[in-house]
Amino acid sequence: MVTSKYKCSKCGNTEYDSGEIRATGGFWTKIFNIQNRKFITLSCKKCGYTELYSKTGAKTAENILDFFTN
Repeated sequence: MVTSKYKCSKCGNTEYDSGEIRATGGFWTKIFNIQNRKFITLSCKKCGYTELYSKTGAKTAENILDFFTN
C-alpha cells in the first residue's frame, strides 16, 4: 500500500503494510483469554519499524466468539 500521508519516522519511507492485532485488556480478560483490545499496525516495508494505533469499538459478537473458541 502506498500513500503520501504515511512517512516512516525511522527511515522516511512511504510504503507500508497494515494489519491488526488483538490483546487482552485486564485481569478477567486474561483469565478467560478474551482479546477485547484491538490495534491497527503500520509496518514500514523498508526498515520494518511498526507503529500501533488503538482501534476503538470492539464488537460484542467478536468477544463472545473469542470466549467460546479460545
